[in-house]
Amino acid sequence: MAKEIIINHTTHETRVAVMEGGVLSELHHEREKKMRVVDNIYKGKVLNVLPGMESAFVDIGADRAAFLHIDDILPEHEILGEPPKTNGEKQQISQLIHEGQDILVQVSKGPIGTKGARITNHVSIPGRNLVYLPTSNTLGVSRQISLDKERDRLKEIVNRLRPANSGFIIRTVAEGHSEEDLHSDINYLVSIWEDVLKKYKTLPAPSLLHSDLNVIFRTIRDLFSMDIRKLVVDDKNQYQKVRQFVRSYLPRYGSILENYTKTEPVFDHYGIENEIDRALGNKVWLRSGGHLVIDQTEALTAVDVNTGRFVGKDSHEKTILRTNLEAAEELVYQLQLRNIGGIIIIDFIDMETQQHKQMVYQTLKDHLHTDKARSKILQISEMGLVEMTRKRDRENLSRYLCDPCPYCDGSGQIKSASTVSYEAFREIRRSCRRNTKGSISIFMHSDVFNYIQDTEQEAVKILEEEMGRTITFKISDEMHHEQFELYEY
Repeated sequence: MAKEIIINHTTHETRVAVMEGGVLSELHHEREKKMRVVDNIYKGKVLNVLPGMESAFVDIGADRAAFLHIDDILPEHEILGEPPKTNGEKQQISQLIHEGQDILVQVSKGPIGTKGARITNHVSIPGRNLVYLPTSNTLGVSRQISLDKERDRLKEIVNRLRPANSGFIIRTVAEGHSEEDLHSDINYLVSIWEDVLKKYKTLPAPSLLHSDLNVIFRTIRDLFSMDIRKLVVDDKNQYQKVRQFVRSYLPRYGSILENYTKTEPVFDHYGIENEIDRALGNKVWLRSGGHLVIDQTEALTAVDVNTGRFVGKDSHEKTILRTNLEAAEELVYQLQLRNIGGIIIIDFIDMETQQHKQMVYQTLKDHLHTDKARSKILQISEMGLVEMTRKRDRENLSRYLCDPCPYCDGSGQIKSASTVSYEAFREIRRSCRRNTKGSISIFMHSDVFNYIQDTEQEAVKILEEEMGRTITFKISDEMHHEQFELYEY
């Protein structure tokens, strides 16, 4: 399917949208004050080692310490290209690293919420055609290259040219490329790694040793292929930089570049802003009238499928089947667009026949096959649930663009006005048991105050008679909806 890349650049933010068939399929953000750290390589310092968790926390110069698990640790001599000094038996984390040690690491997952970045010693450096694995001996080929003859040709070339004790992954875009192209990529990537090692030996910890390209050039490097029909840039200076980059490294694509100069914002022109707003909501309408409800939590993402206003013209079972099939297709699109990763639980509408269940499962599986992020999926359970996992290949859209609600702290709910008012009544009773004299004033949010005035006047009268005290309620909109303060006079 033909693709278009639309770039919106300002001094404070760069947004890159990938369109497939006129529909937004990927969205990448990069902000001046919130730069991406994934794939950055650092010289860090081990802060503490936790043998019980088989992990460590490492200072890489960020606000929060980065997390390093034992499975992501290589001994320093192996990172630096020296042969292993062990017999292959698994070592304890205390044998691999110690507190205060300098260590070379790469960020594999960015920070999420209160958690710091996830880091690893298993470094990978992406290029146009290849991904360099300087600490591995792996030689892999993208599964998207299907012809065995081409896979074998590429593997033979890279295997012959690669440095000893190093690995490569051959990317999809390498298909059909010459030995000269691959050799150039290898030399470029090896030079980056040599520069990293040089900096590691001279710079103090923590220090940044290497950062990946910015979002514009990273997108061009990773996504440019024969199915890209157009690349649009709305900033003149960035357009000139892109043009120079493409001329130097990808001259065959020079004709598809376009500088957007219309007065209408480029994301408005292509309908992207509406799609972004849609991707930030938890309800997604289907073409038939059904809808998905997507709830993201720290532990997992839950997806509920509903028929909504769709009643169908056929039998009830066919209506359910059609809605579920539509939901399976839309869900994969939403997972990609929102970049939802981790554990995902999908609650499809209950289906009576095993045939229909299999159709929905296969539809979901087929669409996931086109997803660049790796996923695992289980069959639909007897309860109509599908369990799956998806690897996150970039930052979650909602976590990047949104903050937890300061009112509900991200829970999505607050105590009702009636609940808060009854809590206030209980507190009045406690206070009156401690002190039986004087009047009471209680300050609260206007929503709770109005509820008491409209609904609980009789309860207040009874409370005053019971306690033998005068009770006055007052508004304080500076307070949280759930807060109140009691004063005695």
